[in-house]
Amino acid sequence: MVRRRVLIMGAAGRDFHNFNCVYRDNQNFEVVCFTATQIPDIDGRKYPAVLAGKLYPEGIPIFDESELTALIKKYDVQEVVFSYSDVPHEYVMNKCSLVNACGADFTMLGSKSTQIKSTKPVISICATRTGCGKSQTTRAVEKFLKGMGKKVAAIRHPMPYGDLAKQAVQRFATMEDMDKHECTIEEREEYEPHIAAGFVIFAGVDYEKILREAEKEADIILWDGGNNDMPFYKSDLEITVVDPHRAGHELTFYPGETNLISSEVLIVNKVDTAKKADIELVLKNIKNRNPKAIVIQADSPIFVENGQNIKGKRVLVVEDGPTLTHGHMKYGAGTVAANQYGAKELIDPRPFVDGKIAETFKKYPNVGILLPAMGYGEEQMRDLEKAINKTDCDLVIIGTPIDLGKIINIKKPSVRVTYELGDKATQQLGEILKKKFK
Repeated sequence: MVRRRVLIMGAAGRDFHNFNCVYRDNQNFEVVCFTATQIPDIDGRKYPAVLAGKLYPEGIPIFDESELTALIKKYDVQEVVFSYSDVPHEYVMNKCSLVNACGADFTMLGSKSTQIKSTKPVISICATRTGCGKSQTTRAVEKFLKGMGKKVAAIRHPMPYGDLAKQAVQRFATMEDMDKHECTIEEREEYEPHIAAGFVIFAGVDYEKILREAEKEADIILWDGGNNDMPFYKSDLEITVVDPHRAGHELTFYPGETNLISSEVLIVNKVDTAKKADIELVLKNIKNRNPKAIVIQADSPIFVENGQNIKGKRVLVVEDGPTLTHGHMKYGAGTVAANQYGAKELIDPRPFVDGKIAETFKKYPNVGILLPAMGYGEEQMRDLEKAINKTDCDLVIIGTPIDLGKIINIKKPSVRVTYELGDKATQQLGEILKKKFK
């Protein structure tokens, strides 16, 4: 039998999951390679044989997506599977047009093919864009369920940027676990808040094995989605967070619109800082696309220890990296804090950056005068540290989800901004959980 030759386009996450669910051990297909984008330095590796299965004793190579057309020709690819998230609809169809022009079919896998069934109830928390406030919502759900006497395990969307074989199944219960697994800044931003709140979080590459491990110690599984990807697990309750600071994106980004349509609960977050017209547009779009959804409007209050130190200062604002880059946000919690507490001036870091951080600004010029906390590897983390310490400012405002000063050596005075889901929205969400999971 001649196997159908497949190329999977990805970004070290959904691509591996799609392979594991649909193509691994499937005699009808031959996955000739993966391509990688969005995340720096994740190409040039192999999906290892130990994860790829018996049909791939040599593993599967991973190339940069810029080589896509050449790879289709080289491997005589018949089908290209699009497998990453948080991209405009037009972008997806441009990729489709390119693939079709090369003669190959273009495929996008849905939930029936890729969602794994758990033996325990599953609550999934997704979003329409990166940086909507998924993780703070997940933490609110965790705390409420704990108050109900439930044992909870969170499973985070994949971020396997290192040794894929070693990262197949990861469990994080202490801060030391992140050191053991050599976590990057991007991973720590997602794991640390859960651990700090006293919860266990799982992640990795093989999400069926991860689920089975989590089921051993939890009454309820929480899926903490990444980017605006669809859940990897079949959900008993699907919650999607929408951001009115990017009003309209809930209908124009893939697969965020899918999450908007499929969710039982939609949380319109950050209403305390969004414009009224933008909130109304989001509510209108929800009514048109998912009129049966329960809609919660949520504040996202910020908390700044020693916030009075910001007043009158020339500040460098460090924001969550992915939110500014492929999330296309113009500001984050750090910027909100600078404005609320009366900073004199926001200092542009671009004259002081080099190396990997300079490359980030070149790739994402719309980031502007904010410094994205990029840390996908040691070199990038070192360059971030240098950029912060070289920038001519009085104070650093850290708007990332982690205590960045514990990861890199910041030699300047700094304040840290944290944020949670508003009390009223938390209570509304709690009532839904109480009815659903008695």
